[in-house]
Amino acid sequence: MPKLIINDQEHDVPDGITLIQACEFAGVEIPRFCYHERLSIAGNCRMCLVEVVACPKPVASCAMSVNDLRPGRDGAPPTVLTNSETVRKAQEGTLEFLLINHPLDCPICDQGGECDLQDQTMAYGFDAGRFQDNKRAVEDKYLGPLIKTYMTRCIHCTRCVRFMTEVAGVDELGAIGRGEDMEITTYLEHGMRSNLSGNVVDLCPVGALTSKPYAFVARPWELTKTPSIDVMDALGSSIRVDARGREVLRILPRIYEAVNEEWISDKARHVWDGLRTQRLDRPYIRRDGKLEPATWDEAFGVIAERLKALTARRSAAIAGDLAAAEEMFALKLLAEQLGSPNIDCRQDGAKLDPALGRATYLFNTTVAGIDGADAVLLVGTDPRVEAPVLNARIRRRWRQAEERLPIGLIGTEADLTYGYDYLGAGPETLAKIADGSHPFLKRLEGVERPMVIVGQAALARPDGAAVLALAAKAAMKIGAVKQDWNGFNVLHSAAGRVAGLDLGLVPGKSGRDVEAILDAAGKGHIEVSISSRRDRHGAAGAMLRHLSGSHGDAGAHRADVILPGAAYTEKDGTYVNTEGRAQMTSRAIFPPGEAREDWKILRALSAVLGQPLPFDSLQALRAQMYAACPNLALLDLVEPADSGAIEKLAAQTAKPGKERFGLTVDDYYLSNPVARASSIMAALSAMHAGGSEKATGTDG
Repeated sequence: MPKLIINDQEHDVPDGITLIQACEFAGVEIPRFCYHERLSIAGNCRMCLVEVVACPKPVASCAMSVNDLRPGRDGAPPTVLTNSETVRKAQEGTLEFLLINHPLDCPICDQGGECDLQDQTMAYGFDAGRFQDNKRAVEDKYLGPLIKTYMTRCIHCTRCVRFMTEVAGVDELGAIGRGEDMEITTYLEHGMRSNLSGNVVDLCPVGALTSKPYAFVARPWELTKTPSIDVMDALGSSIRVDARGREVLRILPRIYEAVNEEWISDKARHVWDGLRTQRLDRPYIRRDGKLEPATWDEAFGVIAERLKALTARRSAAIAGDLAAAEEMFALKLLAEQLGSPNIDCRQDGAKLDPALGRATYLFNTTVAGIDGADAVLLVGTDPRVEAPVLNARIRRRWRQAEERLPIGLIGTEADLTYGYDYLGAGPETLAKIADGSHPFLKRLEGVERPMVIVGQAALARPDGAAVLALAAKAAMKIGAVKQDWNGFNVLHSAAGRVAGLDLGLVPGKSGRDVEAILDAAGKGHIEVSISSRRDRHGAAGAMLRHLSGSHGDAGAHRADVILPGAAYTEKDGTYVNTEGRAQMTSRAIFPPGEAREDWKILRALSAVLGQPLPFDSLQALRAQMYAACPNLALLDLVEPADSGAIEKLAAQTAKPGKERFGLTVDDYYLSNPVARASSIMAALSAMHAGGSEKATGTDG
């Protein structure tokens, strides 16, 4: 390990790191604007200058490797000073130059209170500048419905350009002109189309890029900040919910290296306006074909009256994609007490079965494990849409590979932001991989840690079970499952799916799954359906549909009884992400009106039915849930699943059909009830469809 003397103290630092990282390792803060540890080094701002003894001039610490520093003539380690007079003058001079053209409009800047330029000017600048010339003015740019621009503030740090090119994988931002005429802009000034574009607002150190939906809404010190978990996809990104009063005003990412690092998708960031529109805030009962407001007692009475007149097999329970583990556990207990075997959490019809073993439905490699993979086979998935942050991680691994990382895709062709070999469209291609006859296998010779990622488009079809078995065979064939490496992965798109499978929310003996429940309802064989957050269209017929949910979406319009539930920002709930990591959301605000948490609704309904569930508090519910499913108690941990289940699955006979794999997400921005209630998501959807960003979610 190299030795450095930093401010008169000797330190051993890791080999190959930069000088700015070495100073941080030693506990010394170095100011910076252009440097970011997850982006390439630009060396634009010169704010990180330090003094290296015996060097003729200050050194940019972000671009200098510790291995390039020479020892002193007496053999002493290189000496670095970060608090000398030379460094102080360099910092003050740099800030003086940066502020020559800055408009100094802090009182009206949305970045005020969270601005790196503001903070560093206070800490490292001085009280007056010497330049009296007119300030440079730059025309603001149109970057779409998410990003508001004040380009006169821009200091050309190029963080946004490097993020879009390197992390998002889209060359949408760049610099034109030279010197004083240099400007950051999109090509042809179109809106940014990457579903990770909102992260450039967090990266901008000077307020040149701010959040357009959040503009002039609040100051950071007015907000209550609550750590939570995103449920817009199954990745489980760590987020911070900022609220004022009873409204969520913005959502920001939290750093969590194992899952999302410090990025979140645009849907996770900007879906907050959908949390307060089209809300269900009171119970409703359908009378004479029309939904009318009712009391809780009246709504429970209608459900109880109908249920008591039926046999158990004429009722069913369905858990939705956004349901937390607590409410799914309560739903399962209620179904068991009613004696109904018709229960399912797989809204899309995915042929996943917890009886086959937990490893058959998890992302076993883990998200962080992508960094160690040296080959990837994608089956029936478009990770750029289904899990944008995970896709960025695959792209990073692809960029960092010494040789071109072998990536193969079976399914619908898509722009994944990285190069791949298109192998085929359906199960026939997967079968060739499994039997060793596909030419792509030649590219995998010598590969030690390959991984297979199976998407829901390959599993949510009648032959999904056969496709899953065939994928397991392919994983075994390419060596993806071994003692020290489990590269068989299922990529989920629903936040509540893994917890539902862990809890066993699948049909009991001779029970019906979602598709069979809807078919039976249409034929009158099932007359009561209890749905928790089900947002997809149900079947027609004489069935009594009871919906517990937060938004008045398609499912609510078809329901006969509506019981208003709490959204994910309004409750403490457990979610398990696609890799099997249990995490908790935290209540940031209270539910509107008479809405209640779903487990409380189910507990109250069970009492009206005369079969009360055996808990009266969230703590009591969780105690029973943890006893039934211990892995839910391992918060923020991933318990490796037994890879033997994959070997058994691969041994099964698999005869899938010939239909090609499609896509599981029709419209990324309108994929759930909260998103469909969001005007921001509607604007993004319209922009991607080639329409006006002023469209609404109800435009047909």
